[in-house]
Amino acid sequence: MSHRKPAVKICCIESRGEAALAARHGATAIGLVSAMPSGPGVIDDATIRHIAAGAPPGVATFLLTSRTDPEEIVGQQRHAGADTLQLVDRLASDALRTLRRLLPGVSLVQVVHVRGEQSVEDAVAVAPLVDAVLLDSGNPDLPVRQLGGTGRVHDWGHSRAIVERADCPVYLAGGLRPTNVAAAVRAVRPFGVDVCSGVRTDGRLDEERLRRFMRAARGSGDG
Repeated sequence: MSHRKPAVKICCIESRGEAALAARHGATAIGLVSAMPSGPGVIDDATIRHIAAGAPPGVATFLLTSRTDPEEIVGQQRHAGADTLQLVDRLASDALRTLRRLLPGVSLVQVVHVRGEQSVEDAVAVAPLVDAVLLDSGNPDLPVRQLGGTGRVHDWGHSRAIVERADCPVYLAGGLRPTNVAAAVRAVRPFGVDVCSGVRTDGRLDEERLRRFMRAARGSGDG
């Protein structure tokens, strides 16, 4: 049985040129990283707004925020103009309901950092409150919280369990690159995949690595 080809989100986009390059190679979404306690790709709010305003047609714009106060997140999203919020830290259920009420046209994507069986339960619990969950390899409990962009692969067995049990689309992130994304898609069967460092060289979006990543991600459902 053939498998639907996954959506592909290219994260850590730093300019309109990178956004156009990602779109040209078939990206369905781009990620715009606002202030974070750690990790790559952070750009200022004015740049995020500029890129989101000029995003290629049909490409979703994800604003990555580490904020947890819903009023602050609403203000940030309204300034940025992105159509999707990627919440990289844990948000309380009430906060998610508040965002849903105040931003009715904006998609909510909750990041779950996959570290064990509890992560599966966390993802299943939050799924009804959001439009998608995104599985990453950070550690929010460290003194300097890791909320993504680690380049590390996590246990795809846990990710597969989340895909099978969560009642929403699931994106897979964490250490994906052209050489392992096909295996990741076969193992997890996510709705979509998400990549930052795996398609970059010296911090810049690398067209050849991007081409190889897209080919591997999109071809992986055929076998």
